[in-house]
Amino acid sequence: MPQFYLRPYGLLTAHHHGSLSLGGGRFRFSGVELIVRDETGVDRSAMGLGELRAWLMLQPPEVVARVEALRDNLSRPRPDIAGLDLGRPRLMAVLNVTPDSFSDGGDFFDTDAAINHGLALLAAGADIIDVGGESTRPGAAPVGLDEELRRVVPVVSALAARGAKVSIDTRHAAVMRAALGAGATIINDISGLTADRESLKAAAESQAAIVLMHMQGEPGTMQHAPHYDNAALDVFDWLEARVGACHNAGIAASRLVVDPGIGFGKSLPHNLEILRALSLYHGLGAALLLGVSRKRFIGMLSQEEPPKERLPGTLAASLEGLNQGCQIVRVHDLAAFTQARAVWEGLHPVCP
Repeated sequence: MPQFYLRPYGLLTAHHHGSLSLGGGRFRFSGVELIVRDETGVDRSAMGLGELRAWLMLQPPEVVARVEALRDNLSRPRPDIAGLDLGRPRLMAVLNVTPDSFSDGGDFFDTDAAINHGLALLAAGADIIDVGGESTRPGAAPVGLDEELRRVVPVVSALAARGAKVSIDTRHAAVMRAALGAGATIINDISGLTADRESLKAAAESQAAIVLMHMQGEPGTMQHAPHYDNAALDVFDWLEARVGACHNAGIAASRLVVDPGIGFGKSLPHNLEILRALSLYHGLGAALLLGVSRKRFIGMLSQEEPPKERLPGTLAASLEGLNQGCQIVRVHDLAAFTQARAVWEGLHPVCP
């Protein structure tokens, strides 16, 4: 059977007859791009929601069930994540406790420096602080478990004790469990709970929110000639399978966030294809996170600026994500994003 996808378009912040809310947020959509993929290729048809209903009346039951499920996923209100109302875009601030991360390695490797920076992020309005103890930049080598634990647990504990919503950025079940025990409430796994055979179990046994990110390969080799038949759709299929695996493990859909993994096993054309199609991923029925901050594709499109000089391009790509309904953006430059979000919210009022 062909595979079906729906990408909402015509996103508006005003109520229009026949439109549906996108994920229960401030945007509504009045039409969809119906995408059909089979062994011969990909076919795309733009249609209004009324046209979609008429088309469905002519389809077999299995197609109706699939497309109606996608439509319902697009419009279903997203529940709070770790106690955060997703009615406004949320800012996940990066805190790398590493000596070798691609843009800020060594800046906060010292535990006290990391805690102080985390408290500054909290005071500046970070909705989530994402603490990571292992660099996952292209070509990065793995970190020993004991060292990763040493780096992150004291930082998580100190920040959680001060009221921060803390996310633990890790691929390892033991680190997930330790960080959750120290007060983290979100697991952010670049492998989508696949790198460690115990991670799905650890997530299921917790009450944490789970960020499932797509990555082709692993950090050490992921940029060695990544290949997709269709990047946007292949990433959708992989994330859909991971959402299904979480459901089978007893993890409620209300706890899930999906991230298409910009820059993780993707070339420049792959990244751009996925960014243009971001609204597609609302069809997974989960909150959508976008992480483009300081990534290499920005320099590739511009003048090969080093990571800390990629803020303007980061803002441009992240705001495009907000324009496609992303509920969470992962950022390094919190002050700039706080201001950008304030202006964006003024320009895009909540639907009445």
